[in-house]
Amino acid sequence: MRFDELYLNDNILDALDDMRFETCTPIQEACIPEILDGRDLIGVAQTGTGKTAAYLLPILSLIEDGYYPEEAINCVIMSPTRELAQQIDQAMEGFGYYLEGISSVAVYGGNDGSRYDQETKGLQLGANVVIATPGRLISHITMQHADLSQVSFFVLDEADRMLDMGFSDDILKIASHLPKTCQTIMFSATMPQKIEQLAKTLLKDPVEVKLAVSRPADNIMQMAYVCHENQKLGIIRHLFMNNELSRVIIFAGSKQKVKEINRSLRQMHINCGEMHSDLDQSQRDEMMYRFKSGQVDVLVATDIVARGIDIDDIATVMNFDVPHDSEDYVHRIGRTARAQRDGKAITLVRGREIADFMQIEKFLGYLVEKIPLPEGLGEGPEYKPMGRGGRGGHGGSHGRRRGNASKGRGDASKGHGDRKGRGGHGRKKDKASQEAAPKAEKQSLKPGIAETPSSPTAAAPAKTQRRRRKKKKEEDQ
Repeated sequence: MRFDELYLNDNILDALDDMRFETCTPIQEACIPEILDGRDLIGVAQTGTGKTAAYLLPILSLIEDGYYPEEAINCVIMSPTRELAQQIDQAMEGFGYYLEGISSVAVYGGNDGSRYDQETKGLQLGANVVIATPGRLISHITMQHADLSQVSFFVLDEADRMLDMGFSDDILKIASHLPKTCQTIMFSATMPQKIEQLAKTLLKDPVEVKLAVSRPADNIMQMAYVCHENQKLGIIRHLFMNNELSRVIIFAGSKQKVKEINRSLRQMHINCGEMHSDLDQSQRDEMMYRFKSGQVDVLVATDIVARGIDIDDIATVMNFDVPHDSEDYVHRIGRTARAQRDGKAITLVRGREIADFMQIEKFLGYLVEKIPLPEGLGEGPEYKPMGRGGRGGHGGSHGRRRGNASKGRGDASKGHGDRKGRGGHGRKKDKASQEAAPKAEKQSLKPGIAETPSSPTAAAPAKTQRRRRKKKKEEDQ
């Protein structure tokens, strides 16, 4: 579907023309009409599927069309990290290029007092769109810098990551300051039980949009060591001694384990650093800079860097623990083999994690190669689920090493749109959010909700309803 079939504001379409974005990604095609129609929505999609545009475009279009207070906060977008908040702010600048009456402010920690003062001024003047990390926004709310009483849109981006980072109470506290009529939109890469519970708390009769999780890229060589917990550091020592690891991210399941692994690597004289939520923003920025610039060879991290951080030359990703689900596995190993490079993904599987790793293999559709343990480490556990008698292992070191993901390119790279004969202005924007993605599967949590219209004719009733609602709102005001 083309963007000009979605009844977006003309100024928004002009900006999309300039950025040479013509065709929606599946998540955009499924979400934009529902958001324009005033529905609460939960979208389950990975990064790189265009989800930022899926909520920014309809929200900006509705605000630009009017019927919202001009000098008030109309939209609050929550981000788990400063980095993602900055990316959303940059997208806001591009999509809102021709929206002269809409202002925005990004609110996040890790900066000096002058930045805080600028944020305060923007909030008090009534920036239409506020992009914020939870802790920083609560600070402004506590100081009475932000009036959220007229907010019409509340967006939670990467909601699962916010909960993993301990922001659940902060989100609920912020939500308590919003009007009950606020339209709530939530995006998450995974759908664990805690996200379902948060959705039940915050969303009203939401539409649910799901994208199938993509497989790992073909150029990632996947392998696993089946081992006991006390053998894991010995495997890492062996790999480094044989110069088999360079430009490495090691993912661990908790910040405490990250600290322990980093301490052990330093004792091996490995040039390493750690990244976890105990570090403040300036420390995280410094560590990421050192790793990107090559001053640090190995980064030990929690999933805080598994999404949204683009480092093109990562050669190896190691899972010290088996990820909780297939989606997290794909996100983690997706940090390697970028920019047409080859990469390696190594997972250390202890006995109690074998069943979890078998589920990941089931999702992948093939077996990951099992590497024999280095000499001197002893025998590892048998590769079969613990506590489930009668099931044999998957068999030694056979199995496929690479993923089956198809390689696609987004339709957004196809030159200027020809809507109404208008040409572009020659500006080019980042097309990362327009990459192709699997077809979205949409279902309503309430039976009987119609599918997303696929043409202007099919969409006409929905547009008529929107006009009627806007007219009624105007009359009420």
